[in-house]
Amino acid sequence: MEKNKKNHSEFIPEFKKAFLHPRYWGAWLGVGTFAALALFPPKVRDPFLAKMGRLAGRLARSARRRAQINLLYCFPELSEARREKIIDDMFMTAPQSMVLMAELGMRSPEKILERVDWHGKALLDDLQARGENVIFLVPHGWAVDIPAMLMASQGQKMAAMFHNQGNQLFDYAWNRVRRRFGGRMHARNDGIKPFISSVRQGYWGYYLPDQDHGPEHSEFVDFFATYKATLPAIGRLMKVCRARVVPLFPVYNGTTHRLDIYIRPPMDDLLEADDKQIARRMNEEVELLVGPHPEQYTWILKLLKTRKEGETEPYLRDDLYPRK
Repeated sequence: MEKNKKNHSEFIPEFKKAFLHPRYWGAWLGVGTFAALALFPPKVRDPFLAKMGRLAGRLARSARRRAQINLLYCFPELSEARREKIIDDMFMTAPQSMVLMAELGMRSPEKILERVDWHGKALLDDLQARGENVIFLVPHGWAVDIPAMLMASQGQKMAAMFHNQGNQLFDYAWNRVRRRFGGRMHARNDGIKPFISSVRQGYWGYYLPDQDHGPEHSEFVDFFATYKATLPAIGRLMKVCRARVVPLFPVYNGTTHRLDIYIRPPMDDLLEADDKQIARRMNEEVELLVGPHPEQYTWILKLLKTRKEGETEPYLRDDLYPRK
């Protein structure tokens, strides 16, 4: 049994006896199902997961409505049919990526690496050889955790921040998988300082730039065809951590059963930028990575919740995709 550290320097998932209570049996069934599916070859499980994901996407009305609104704002030039296709593909990709992560949590990482194509790996090799501190700027895709786990499995120290999930058993299982190859997990409610400390100690950090943190300290800057309240924290983090910021995005292909990991050049231009420029550059990198693969992105998040004064939050608009 693991103990959860209380000094807030690192989160370590703790198994609780309460997880054996009947109220968690449904969650155990879900965890067991994912583990069982991970044992099947990808060419067998991926078509099944695609069908199940597409069906779930049709039944999850609230999540689908958020995705519909996000895509309407971000890609108004696309036809309704094209946006609906992106949403269907997103729901198909989600379980495929999550089961791939479950497989990585159970099998040898070499088995997964055989199905991984790195695009820009030379950049990482150079940064590693130089002993540089690195913070990855990673858009919130469905396979977001897998590149960090793969790098950790190859000996690179990794650190990431995360939100605790509502279901404590899922939170425990998910974070146990994340930590399988070492590295540090920092809960967001413990603040940013532990994450900074880890990066300064040589851990490569993982930073997700696209969550809506409200108007305070955020900048309203372009995001695809709309705008978004964007926290320009990465500019301060790179300075205080003395780190290079490297955009990265994983893309899982359910047809070829391979994972592509795209790596872009370090964002060294942020050093002389002001907060508004930093925020816009962050969103620009999200656009460059997500644009060619929109189905990989978590469009179900409330990405556009914070609006300028006088503008209604999109998800509260009754004229957009009325709730059924």
